[in-house]
Amino acid sequence: MAMTSSKVAKREKPTTLAMDQIIAGDSQILSSQLQALREKLFPPEAKKELRRFSSGEAAKLIGVTDSYLRHLSTTGEGPDPEKTAGGRRAYTLEQIHSLRQHLAKAKASYMPTRAGDDHLQIIAVTNFKGGSGKTTTAAHLSQYFALRGYRVLAVDLDPQASLSTLFGYQPEFDVGENQTLYGAIRYDAARCPLSEIVRQTYFTGLDLVPANLELHEFEHDTPKILADPDRDPDGLFFARVSSALLSVDDRYDLIVIDCPPQLGFLTLSALCAATSVLITVHPQMLDIASMNQFLAMAADLLSVVREAGGNLEYDWIRYLFTRYEPNDGPQAQIVAFLRNLFGERVLTAMMVKSTAVSDAGLSKQTIYEAGRETMNRQTYDRAVESMDDVNREIERLVRQGWGRPTP
Repeated sequence: MAMTSSKVAKREKPTTLAMDQIIAGDSQILSSQLQALREKLFPPEAKKELRRFSSGEAAKLIGVTDSYLRHLSTTGEGPDPEKTAGGRRAYTLEQIHSLRQHLAKAKASYMPTRAGDDHLQIIAVTNFKGGSGKTTTAAHLSQYFALRGYRVLAVDLDPQASLSTLFGYQPEFDVGENQTLYGAIRYDAARCPLSEIVRQTYFTGLDLVPANLELHEFEHDTPKILADPDRDPDGLFFARVSSALLSVDDRYDLIVIDCPPQLGFLTLSALCAATSVLITVHPQMLDIASMNQFLAMAADLLSVVREAGGNLEYDWIRYLFTRYEPNDGPQAQIVAFLRNLFGERVLTAMMVKSTAVSDAGLSKQTIYEAGRETMNRQTYDRAVESMDDVNREIERLVRQGWGRPTP
């Protein structure tokens, strides 16, 4: 027994890592694998490119017939489309925009951009609960408007940077210090113009302000500034996002903000900068209860901001049902319940849950980026139809805000 005890005494306790070390190790492994996956998906420079659009798709986006586009091509008017192996015409998005500009010489409505006194539209897409389809909504909304000729800026205000990732940027590798919106709203001398932060994307007409964990700094800095009796009275936190966005007012028709899934200083600042608010709702009872808490907290906090001089007048506020399953009875009951409560503030169109959107997401694409030939065509068509219905309804609201006829 003595020998056994001696052997036991000599055993060394296994080395254990602290939780922060385990998490840090997992993060490094996952980051390197995500980077490798991106390079595999988008070789050789790991840059995303937008697909070409068929002549039928291009005609639908512009609002003309396919035969008229063929006529323009044969007469040498507008850009010369590419020809596929089968001899079919294919257009880049840049060429589609050029065709719009060409047609707008005879009819201005082909270019839907701002004119005269039209104000910059800033749409904040928000919810308190993650998983409500907020980023999916913001991405598709941004791309929808860009496809139709609007000048769009997408702002990723979520430190998790899901929107940036969808646009091909891995935050820990591609977004450096002072390269998020934080760089334009920070309180110290390192603040820089937003125009230096904006990045062009592979989606012609759509620019991006990317995100990373640096955005958390604004949540940490603001309480210190608020507690400082010598702070600049004109530097109120809730006005900083608005000021930064308005500095690029002349470059865009609308800005879409993907807010973080929490009611912090970033979200409050975005709501104060916005001209319109879109609240995404997953029609499940727990999500509805969570949304109720979000609304109650937002009302309390925003009332304080309003009393301090914040502008909270909006062109519109709408609730959007996301990941809706038409054959789900309980979801249908919740939809009817909220429509009865909120009336026209609930969008008529709903974002239907679709495997096509999920399949596109596997390669960091939206349904607008994925080609019809890449998946089941009926599933693809239903997903695009659902997404278009939602975004077309929002486009009508935007145009109403400008006092223009709706499409």
